Amino acid sequence: MSKTSVIKLSQQALQNNIDFLKTHMGDVKISSVVKGNAYGHSIRHFVPMAEECGIEHFSVFSGDEAREVKSVSGRNTDVMIMGFMTDEDIEWAVQQEVSFFVFEMGRVRKAIIAAQNSGKLAKIHIELETGFNRTGFEEHMLEALADILVTHKSHVTIEGVCTHFAGAESVANHVRVTRQLAQFHRLTALLKEMGINAQIHHTACSAASMIYPETRMDMVRIGILQYGFWPGKEVFIDFLAKQENQEDKRDPLKRVLTWRSSVMAVKSVKTGEFVGYGTSYLAEQDIRVATIPVGYAHGYSRALSNQGRVLIRDHRLGIIGIINMNASMVDVSELDEVYPGDEVTLIGGAGDKEISVSSFGELSNQLNYELLTRLPHSIERIVVK
Repeated sequence: MSKTSVIKLSQQALQNNIDFLKTHMGDVKISSVVKGNAYGHSIRHFVPMAEECGIEHFSVFSGDEAREVKSVSGRNTDVMIMGFMTDEDIEWAVQQEVSFFVFEMGRVRKAIIAAQNSGKLAKIHIELETGFNRTGFEEHMLEALADILVTHKSHVTIEGVCTHFAGAESVANHVRVTRQLAQFHRLTALLKEMGINAQIHHTACSAASMIYPETRMDMVRIGILQYGFWPGKEVFIDFLAKQENQEDKRDPLKRVLTWRSSVMAVKSVKTGEFVGYGTSYLAEQDIRVATIPVGYAHGYSRALSNQGRVLIRDHRLGIIGIINMNASMVDVSELDEVYPGDEVTLIGGAGDKEISVSSFGELSNQLNYELLTRLPHSIERIVVK
């Protein structure tokens, strides 16, 4: 291993997850959400993997992510931009037949101008404000929106109408989510009365698609689930509770990503000595310490100091001391043998044990999403079958 660590992406695991999603979701289109560098998995590597699994639609946050997807995807693959776009991005998207969310009148007008200039239709998705209060057209804006879209129907294709739920992964948000869903149906009915008919309606993220089947509609925007992770414990528990057969009460997902490094050095530390920066860890007995060349510069959160776990020689071992920019220390005293070059699993399985991203979240108060997307682009990704 020439790099300090490497991330491996399993094609087999992804196929397992996509197959599960297709079976569970029924006859709806799956849009693979690859924002945040495909949740840390790398857009460049993940998109071709997903296409091999039969995915033909990808959702991104911004124009630059859309360009990256287009650079590695097939000709018949659709791309949808859900968030930030510059004026240049809008022009590019219209020319490339990339669809995008519109949530304020300025973007609608720019989309129409871009369509007029290019001679191609602007493929838009109308985002409705239903109670998330981030982006989206509010009810009092719909009449003006409908007027401009009807007037310029020769320049615009209304590909979709959508919204985004406020925390569908938590039962604490149940009332808020159900109110949002009701509001979405009411607003789409108003749009229909105004002559605005969309080809597809989509509202569901990973959590909503699992907990609220009625939100699946024509398309689901699946992010974290496809990578083999649950949006939260409540979503997983809800899934298990709905399984009638005992043998089905297991995790059907497989982690696509594993992250591994190697031992850089091993040394002995005597009782009463401190390990690493400051005085956060005191050796209460003679111990052996292995240093691994991964730190917070590589996305291994400093919050995991004295708390994180890694796997070495099929043993789950604890991080000790403060995590450095480029290194971390592990107490390897319980191992009979450990040498420089021994494999270290940071995320993933080894033997019958696993280090999950969820366990990181519990230790560092970070979400699966945050930990994954913080993995630097510079870490080498390798696709394995």
